Amino acid sequence: MFETAELGQKVSKAEYQRRELALREELLDAQFQLKDARFPVILLFHGVDGAGKGDTVNTLHEWMDTRLITTRAYDAPTTDEAERPLYWRYWRGLPTAGRVGIFLKAWYTDPFLRRVYGQTTPEEFEHALQRIRSFERTLAVDGAIILKVWLHLGKKHQKKAFEVLEADPHQAWRVSRQDWDHWKRYDEFIPVAERLITRTSTGRAPWQIVEGFDPRYRNLEVGAVLLKAIRRGLEEDRRRRERNSGAGEGMPAVGSNEDADPEVQDRDGPAPLSGPPAGPTILSTLDMEKSLGKAGYREGLIRLQARLNGLRRRARERNRSMVLVFEGWDAAGKGGAIRRVVRAMDARFYQVISVAAPTEEERAHHYLWRFWRYLPRDGRVTVFDRSWYGRVLVERIEGFATEAEWMRAYQEINDFEGELVSHETVLAKFWIHITPEEQERRFKDRAGSSVKSWKLTEEDWRNRNRWDTYERAVHDMVERTSTRMAPWTLIEGDDKRYARVRVLEVVCEALEKSLGKD
Repeated sequence: MFETAELGQKVSKAEYQRRELALREELLDAQFQLKDARFPVILLFHGVDGAGKGDTVNTLHEWMDTRLITTRAYDAPTTDEAERPLYWRYWRGLPTAGRVGIFLKAWYTDPFLRRVYGQTTPEEFEHALQRIRSFERTLAVDGAIILKVWLHLGKKHQKKAFEVLEADPHQAWRVSRQDWDHWKRYDEFIPVAERLITRTSTGRAPWQIVEGFDPRYRNLEVGAVLLKAIRRGLEEDRRRRERNSGAGEGMPAVGSNEDADPEVQDRDGPAPLSGPPAGPTILSTLDMEKSLGKAGYREGLIRLQARLNGLRRRARERNRSMVLVFEGWDAAGKGGAIRRVVRAMDARFYQVISVAAPTEEERAHHYLWRFWRYLPRDGRVTVFDRSWYGRVLVERIEGFATEAEWMRAYQEINDFEGELVSHETVLAKFWIHITPEEQERRFKDRAGSSVKSWKLTEEDWRNRNRWDTYERAVHDMVERTSTRMAPWTLIEGDDKRYARVRVLEVVCEALEKSLGKD
């Protein structure tokens, strides 16, 4: 695989000066056009030590408008990063639409080195590469342009590069003992590198192997492939805009995969759905007569809140985080259930996130980005009052997401929740269900209450007209995202007392199940 990148290719100084000027002008022009585009560019560097990754990144900053480039380099996780799921720090570092994000020592480095040093099995390495493919696919189908550059040196050229650096007193610091250790293991690195590249080079997230022997050749090659990638993204964005011009809100935009590379699409994903169900849904099977008397409610509330308090203290001692997701109909009682849950916990160690329409900053990222940023540290809790499931509920029904977008969201959500569970986060998801009759009664109560009328909007009344359509979407959501690792709990909510106690029971059970492993 690497033979073509060990030829010792060079570019003369005169040719470099001639080509550099034209390339810089073209890159700046492409970057200027990118400012108004609806996608980001992700450029990731990996490769052989001493091949010039840092120098190439510095050159790109010199050639382009550095104000529109964000460079991230990752060392060992900080305490803050280690206390969250693995990909948390990478999601936080993603560039916004219209910008270039450069990544060094990112999501490939740890799986690669651990495999070379024999710290993981081939199966574990394969699993890590599959997680990477899923991560990159999620970004690519949302419109991100992903380019991965492997800077390569043959073993002899790598040794020479180290010796040249060490001979320069101003550059010697750049060669570490670990670099020489890696050089001694060169023949162990190469087969792992080949496996990594072949398993993760896809149509929309390709690897480019560039020889790093000559800095001038290397810089021109990297600049050229970056320019080509940006132009490809601009052309795709232009075609999307032309298709959508005059189509109105909710039509395909960034994220539409109508012309996506087949390697990026989920070939085994769910088939399209249409219309409300002909038969019963999962919600129609619930026993909505369930209720709890005042005495039983008071006793249950006191007992379960005390139980939850003790469990949360144990979970904090063991650095076990928890994420609670609350979804449900308007006026279903999500807020009341959340208040009864958090009342049993120390306010210093939880936060409640009420999810509304995304901000401008959030719209400039993948829709999951804003949820990744709120994930709790180890030992803490985040409660989501509405969540990422808006993608397959309100965004699906109101046309804010295309069919392609919300269809693939099921798998993206399952992958996301898999990351949480892999980090041993306790995850509990609730859909609080009420009947249309109970919702109407609560709406009228709110309308006549001086302290609750603000909760009721015209949109709430309008949504009632689409009850069957929403019910179908909830049915599909449960069918495709209620997994063994992250099951849904459907709560009969016509009786608020019963619903609140049942939520507390499930939260306690989830914590006990998790803590029981220790």
